[in-house]
Amino acid sequence: MYAAMELWTEIRRNVLTGTMSKREACRHYDLHWLTLKKILSHEEPPGYRRSRPPRRPKIEPFLSVIHSILDADKTAPRKQRHTAHRIWQRLRAEHGFTGGYTIVKDVVRELKVGRQEVFLPLSHPPGEAQVDFGFADVVVGGVTTQVAVFVLSLPYADAVYCQVFPRECSEVFLGGHKRAFAFLGGVPRRIAYDNTKTAVAKITGSRDRQVTREFQRLLSHYWFTPHFCLVRRPNEKGHVERLLDYGRSNFLVPVPVVDSLEALNEALEEQCRRDLGRSVRGKPGTVATLLAEEQASFLPIPPRPFEARRVTQAAADSLSLVRFDTNSYSVPTRYAHRQLTIVATVNEVRIIHEDRPVARHQRCWDHEQYRFNPLHYLELLERKPGGFDYARPLEQWELPDCFALLRRRLEAADASGQGMRSFIRVLRLLEKFTLSQVADAVDYALDIDVIDPDSIRLILEYRAEQPVDLFRLDDWPRLQLVQVRSTDVSAYQVLLEGGVSP
Repeated sequence: MYAAMELWTEIRRNVLTGTMSKREACRHYDLHWLTLKKILSHEEPPGYRRSRPPRRPKIEPFLSVIHSILDADKTAPRKQRHTAHRIWQRLRAEHGFTGGYTIVKDVVRELKVGRQEVFLPLSHPPGEAQVDFGFADVVVGGVTTQVAVFVLSLPYADAVYCQVFPRECSEVFLGGHKRAFAFLGGVPRRIAYDNTKTAVAKITGSRDRQVTREFQRLLSHYWFTPHFCLVRRPNEKGHVERLLDYGRSNFLVPVPVVDSLEALNEALEEQCRRDLGRSVRGKPGTVATLLAEEQASFLPIPPRPFEARRVTQAAADSLSLVRFDTNSYSVPTRYAHRQLTIVATVNEVRIIHEDRPVARHQRCWDHEQYRFNPLHYLELLERKPGGFDYARPLEQWELPDCFALLRRRLEAADASGQGMRSFIRVLRLLEKFTLSQVADAVDYALDIDVIDPDSIRLILEYRAEQPVDLFRLDDWPRLQLVQVRSTDVSAYQVLLEGGVSP
């Protein structure tokens, strides 16, 4: 190619400078005069140019069929659309096409390229954000788990904030917003979403949405305006789609190996903070510089903290278990068969009865699991002590060794069989005092050989009493000016002497 261009340049220089005539050039370089004319007319070889597109007589009668197949594919599921090979098979089987696969493949490629959607570049003023969820694999405690990746991006500053959660749900959706606003130092005025069920309860129009109650609570607290994309038009929030891939490929590669998701989230937040030092194509300064400009257009974060939670109702069954999100959580047995309120956050589940909290558990993200608190069943076991050694809620309950010794002493001291009931009464002290406090009291009671439940309770209450400090006037100068006269008690002496008649 380079040698041909060099010869082209030499011929033009010799003829156009008068060094060689056209006739001499044709003879010297063995050129046709039309070829020489082309060389003198173009600074470089113009290449082969068709006067009209080539005819394809074998495929042209079937172009309308291919068009109709591709049109029908627009409404078909994405994974069940025609490939070029399948179109070629149908043309042969249904329409008598005798040509080869290659010509069909070339035509289908040309038609698909011409049908691809073209998007308009959008301008994003400061104060606008986009939110989306993606998925990624992480290794938590040695187990490979798929997690939901919450991403909030700012198109103007090109900033991104990522957090991972066990899965996408209302409390995760709300919690992601709360963490993102704290990281950004404010609330964007307008946030774009797709039509996720965690935010949209019902689509009522092209842009109109009936949002969920929890999302409405988020809007009421932070005051921002939501913008929902058209159905099946995720390109309207293309910036967060791009930064979701960016965050996944830069922050979660290689696959993270962590002890907990909270540890991973701390690392992700630090990576997002370091990413603020990245420069933005076509804009002056770094992401941090642009974010500082954009923060002037943010709404302030309300002083009252927002609770990212989901509230629902459920009834406790005969086993004092409340089912939430496929898992069962225990409540005190006195609340069995009662209607209860469940308040669930990312980290815990609280159970409430008539505005009074009755149980609190760490949130379980597995399926069909049971979470027991042994203290919830002690009241029932005090009435039914025979079930103590068979109670499922107590199977994994690890107590200090002094409790086992106390049980043996109580059972040996009471020949009537009430020793187990007394032991359960001691365990019920854990409803009011901590395990370490009760264990210390039990150790002391064993040392002094006073092991009945009432005595152990008195030991705990005595240790819990706070001594009252003496009231001193040193810090109260105004009270020091008050003079209190001493009482003269001599007048009461006559009562002792019988001087006053009754």
